[in-house]
Amino acid sequence: MAQFILLLHENPARFSDLTPEEMQQMVARYGAWGRALAEKGRYVGGHKLTDDGGRFLKRITGSLGVTDGPYSEVKEVIGGLFIVDAADYDAAVALAGDCPHLDNGWIEVRQIDKR
Repeated sequence: MAQFILLLHENPARFSDLTPEEMQQMVARYGAWGRALAEKGRYVGGHKLTDDGGRFLKRITGSLGVTDGPYSEVKEVIGGLFIVDAADYDAAVALAGDCPHLDNGWIEVRQIDKR
C-alpha cells in the first residue's frame, strides 16, 4: 500500500470570524473524520500547522536566502496535513473526498516516494 500526503490549503482569514463554538464544531468534524480514517486502517498521521506562514528558503548565487512567508500577495497557506495509506491516487482522492477541509479550502494529494 502506498502513502499519500493530503496538503490542506486555506485562507487563514476565512477562520478569523468564527465563534469559539463554531471553531469547536470544526475541530470535532476533523476529529471524527480522522477517527473514521483510523477505523478503516488508512490514517497514518496528521498535523495542524500554525497560521504564520513559515519560512521560504532559496539559494541565490550561492547564498541562502530566507524570507518570512507567505508573501503579502499570497492569500493561501498550507494549514495542515494528513498522511493516509491508499492503493493509488484514486483511492487517496476517495478518502479525501469527505474531508471537512473541503468546506473551507482545497486539498492537494501527493504520493510519498518511498525510494
